[in-house]
Amino acid sequence: MARLQKMPGQVQIQDDVVFGTGGGRDLKCDVFLPRDDNTKRMGILIIHGGGWLQGDKTQLRGYGIQLARYGYTCVCSEYRLSPEAPWPAQIHDCKAALRWMRGNADSLGLDPDRIAVSGNSAGGHLSLMLGATPGDPEFEGDGGHPGVDTSVSAVIAVYPPTLLRASGQLSGAIDQLFGTSTPDPEVQNRASPVTYARADFPPTMLVHGNGDDLVPVKESLKMYERLIDEGAKVEMHIYEGAPHAFDAIPEFGHQLTDMVALFVDRQLNEPRFDAMSA
Repeated sequence: MARLQKMPGQVQIQDDVVFGTGGGRDLKCDVFLPRDDNTKRMGILIIHGGGWLQGDKTQLRGYGIQLARYGYTCVCSEYRLSPEAPWPAQIHDCKAALRWMRGNADSLGLDPDRIAVSGNSAGGHLSLMLGATPGDPEFEGDGGHPGVDTSVSAVIAVYPPTLLRASGQLSGAIDQLFGTSTPDPEVQNRASPVTYARADFPPTMLVHGNGDDLVPVKESLKMYERLIDEGAKVEMHIYEGAPHAFDAIPEFGHQLTDMVALFVDRQLNEPRFDAMSA
């Protein structure tokens, strides 16, 4: 059984590549390509956090570089933030990025049937929503490459909000996301990943710290329990005492990168536990 290994050398980086449009303007991404001859790499779309109201595509640049060294084609994409446009503009733009990746698979050296999505915080929420809603017309948008499949093969969500009817510190950001202080409960439910738990949900990895005061660990636990109850493939990693955005500490960030690489490899390339039981 081949081991997952980082490749030596630099990663090829393409900054500010236009992948679609949203709200009448260009949407851009940064692309991270391994220096190899593989034309059928696994891909990872990486989505930043910031409470849907701040942050940008450079936020998780380190993940793009390090995961490309493992041999993945990585794309860090932007999306319209809530001060610019309310929900569902954010998921529309993420789906446009996914369609762009799949539509440009040949030039990216990418296997269009093996694309995962990974995100932190609000980006984790959007990653789960990508996994939850392939082909859903409410969330597809028209940002480019119409008709291209928006399914993903695996989801990684790091300290994600999963039920968008939360109270506490996240309430203001949720209200701003929906553009009102009295959001329609049904709209909130349709924007909540836990609503979509089902047996065929893409294989999912959840990561959270139980010292998170912004997005409590119970958000990931709810998603995990719902997916387990439905018979989906899911795993959860809880860091004792870790606060929100704990992977900004280099030691944790490096470990999470390794965990993401291994999870994607297991799910999209080589199912290790199946091999053990064979």
